[in-house]
Amino acid sequence: MNLPDGHEAPESDPPCEEPKQSEATSTPADVPKDEPDTQDPTRSSKTLAPETLAPETLAPGALVAGVEGASEVAPTLPLTGEPPSGTGSPPSDAVPATPIGQDTLQIVEVEDLDWQGVRNAVNPSSIRANLRSIVERMEALLDRADGPGMLFDNNRAVPADKAIQISAMDTTSPLWIVGDLHGDLLALEAALAAMRSHRASQTGEAKPRIVFLGDLFDDEGFGLEVLLRVFELIVDAPDRVCLIAGNHDEALSYDGVRFASSVTPSDFADFLNANLAHEWIERAGKVAVRLFDHAPRALFFPDGLLVAHGGFPLVDLHARLAEAGEWNDPMCLSDFVWTRAHPKARKKLPNRFSRGSQFGYEDFAAFCSLSAGLGRPVTHMVRGHDHVEERYAAYPAYGAHPVLTTVALSRRLSRESFGSYERVPTMAQFVEGTLPQVYRLHIPADMIREVYPELAPGSPESETIQESHR
Repeated sequence: MNLPDGHEAPESDPPCEEPKQSEATSTPADVPKDEPDTQDPTRSSKTLAPETLAPETLAPGALVAGVEGASEVAPTLPLTGEPPSGTGSPPSDAVPATPIGQDTLQIVEVEDLDWQGVRNAVNPSSIRANLRSIVERMEALLDRADGPGMLFDNNRAVPADKAIQISAMDTTSPLWIVGDLHGDLLALEAALAAMRSHRASQTGEAKPRIVFLGDLFDDEGFGLEVLLRVFELIVDAPDRVCLIAGNHDEALSYDGVRFASSVTPSDFADFLNANLAHEWIERAGKVAVRLFDHAPRALFFPDGLLVAHGGFPLVDLHARLAEAGEWNDPMCLSDFVWTRAHPKARKKLPNRFSRGSQFGYEDFAAFCSLSAGLGRPVTHMVRGHDHVEERYAAYPAYGAHPVLTTVALSRRLSRESFGSYERVPTMAQFVEGTLPQVYRLHIPADMIREVYPELAPGSPESETIQESHR
C-alpha cells in the first residue's frame, strides 16, 4: 500500500532472522515470504580462473537471482545530488557521489577445486581439539592495550568507531567478501580453498584479505566450529581479517551467568548454555560477545562502496544525521545491521516496531545523496542478511546505485520454504569503482548432503541436530 508521500506502508520482518518480541510489542501481520527463484538453472558455467576465461556478464536491466515480481523491472532513479527533503543542506564544498551504472555483474563459476581437500577440512573434532589454544590466543588479542589491530582498525576515527571511513585501499592484495555462514563450515572451507586457488593462479599475488559480513552461527550447523575457524584466521593475521557484526552476532549477549539472544532462531545461545560446565566452550562464547561488541557495523570505501550486513540508516534518521553527522548514533548502527532490501519498492516507510525494517531503491538513493553531503560518498553497496535462493542477488530496480547481496550458505535452511536442498554458496571479490565480482562455489551435491543430512521437518533429529556436532 502506498502512502501519500510515496512510501509503501511498513512491513514486518520476513520469516528469517526475526527479532524476539516482548509481550508489550505488537507484531504486524502478513509477514512476506520468500518466493522461488526464476533464474534459468541451465545457465552455462565458467571455471575459477577469471584471467583465462571472461567472467559472465549481465546486460543492463537483466534479472539477477529471481525474486517475486522479478519480471517487473523498476526504472532507475536519476540523482541530482540533492539531499532528501528534511535533512538540511550539505556543505557548500560537498561533491555529490557520481552514480555508477549497473551495466554488468561479473560472475565466476568455481567448479574445479580440490573438493576432497575441502571435505577433509570439515573436521569438527580436529577443530575442537584446538579449542583451548584458539580461545587463549583470541583472548590475548582482544586484551592488547592498543586493540586487536584487525583489518581497517587503523581507519577508525576513535577506537570505538563502528562506521569506519577507509581513507585509501591497498590494491596489491585481493579483498574477499564472505556473507552469512550460519554454521556452514563446508561453505567456509570452500571459500578459503577458492581464495588459495585464485592466489596460486596469479603470479606474485599478495596474501588475501577477508571481510566477513557476519552471522557466523545459528540455524544449526557447526556454529562453534565456524566461530573457531574465524577466530583462527584472525589470530593468525589480524591485519588481514575484518569481521562486521551481523544481527545474530550483535544479538548474542552474556550477563555473567548465562548467554541470551534477542533474535530467533537462537540455537547457538542455547548450545552455549547447555555447555556452561565446559570452560572453553563458555569462554569461546564470551570471546565472541567481546569481539562482536568491538566489530564495525559499516565500512565506507573510498570508491563509494558501502559494506554492511544489512543496510543503512533509514530516512527517518536522515535529518538528525545531517545535522549532527554522528555515524555512531545507536539507531544508525542498528540500521546498518538489521535493515533489509526490498527487491523492487521505490520507498518503504521505516517500521520502528521492528529492527528488520525494509528499504527501497529511492531510499538508498536518498542515503547516497546524504552521505555525499557528509563527506562519505556512497554509490553502491555489498551486504548479506537476506538468504536469497541463488545466494546472490543484484536487483534491477537499484540500477542507479547498485546493491549486491551475497551469502555463503550451501544448504537450504530449515526456515527457508522454497528451492532445492543443495545450494551454491557465493563470495565476492572487491573491484574498484563497481560491484564486486561474484564467485559461485559449486560444492558437489552429495558432499553437501553428507555434511548436512536433510531431515524431515519436525522430526526428533531436526530438534537435536546440534548434539551430533558437539
